Amino acid sequence: MLVVTRKRGESIVVGDGIEIQVVSVGRQGVRIGVTAPRDVPVHRREVYDLVVAANRSAARSAPASVSALASTLRSRVARRETEVEASDAAVRLA
Repeated sequence: MLVVTRKRGESIVVGDGIEIQVVSVGRQGVRIGVTAPRDVPVHRREVYDLVVAANRSAARSAPASVSALASTLRSRVARRETEVEASDAAVRLA
């Protein structure tokens, strides 16, 4: 981890397009500003951790949802095939 000392108004640059600037320093903490390209996501750590947890949760629940959907579709296809067979049999008898 790189540790640097910066004063209000000073900044550091990460890569070609990311700048982190110290906006203010107070008793409650340090306020920083981040300038980055639109395609680079910038999140507070606690928000990022929540997003990661939500994505993991969604990924774990997906197989059950997919299984339920597949089962429903198989039932509908089987029911449709039964209806078609019954209809064909009725036409043959007529």
